[in-house]
Amino acid sequence: MLETRQDTEEDQLAVGQAAPGSVGGVEREFTVKERTQWQMAFRRFLKHRAAVISVVVFVLLVLFAFVLPHFWSYKYNGSFINVDDINKGPSWSHPFGTDTEHDEMAEIMRGTQQSLKVAFIIALVGTGVGALWGVVSGYFGGIVDSALMRLADLILTIPALALAAALAHNGGGNLITIGLVLAFVSAPYVARVVRGVVLSLREREFIEAARALGAGDWRIMLRHLLPNTFPVMLVNATLLVAQGILLETALSYVGFGIQAPDTSLGVLITNGQNAIESQPWLFYFPGLFIVLIALSVNFIGDGLRDAFDPQQTRNRR
Repeated sequence: MLETRQDTEEDQLAVGQAAPGSVGGVEREFTVKERTQWQMAFRRFLKHRAAVISVVVFVLLVLFAFVLPHFWSYKYNGSFINVDDINKGPSWSHPFGTDTEHDEMAEIMRGTQQSLKVAFIIALVGTGVGALWGVVSGYFGGIVDSALMRLADLILTIPALALAAALAHNGGGNLITIGLVLAFVSAPYVARVVRGVVLSLREREFIEAARALGAGDWRIMLRHLLPNTFPVMLVNATLLVAQGILLETALSYVGFGIQAPDTSLGVLITNGQNAIESQPWLFYFPGLFIVLIALSVNFIGDGLRDAFDPQQTRNRR
């Protein structure tokens, strides 16, 4: 009976109603504020174990790339190793081994840092441009929608790697240029997804109410439609991080990515492929970090997609 009564009280509390109770003969009432959509999404995300573990892994990777270099005795462009340590495998002093001049762990820290910077630029710029693109297209419809979507289709028909290689080569191959170029070829994917969401929102009651109150088109798009696409934008931003890492790696592999004396995970993979039999650590360790970043970000994206899925039961418990 006690368990049944507790379940009943929990159901009442879940929908924000008062639940009577008695403690020591004294009648008490409990009220609980209804959870917001973000609170429910966060709770669902925490139930996605792979996503939660991936968040921890990704945070460790970020710390490895941006914090640990300040405490590591070797640098990617200096602090040359001793002659006796040249081309040696993993050891206590060099956990990831060495090449002909440098400590491989220092190289991988720098490579991870640069690859993540490119991926973050792609995620922020690509998601921002794609979201605005999709909102304008979905809201106005008609000829504006047709023109913007045909432009997106045109970009999507061109091989992303070939287009990025051509644009990055002309831009000098620096980190900012590569990030912006890859963001440009990624934005149409976001635009198509956001457009679909906006098409379902633009006829809703709150949009009609905003029009009735005299709100202009840009105010409706920026203040009402764009914020409501944020969950979709967030999911796509995480997926673009993973896609950006792989695109940067492929671009560096064909020689159009980050140029020496700087480095990235793609550059390290390229440099290590010729020594894969004699010095496998030069190839497999950078590859391992690429896989860890891509998998962890993809699992985080899956967790966010499940958390914000509108088909999920809006369970307040």
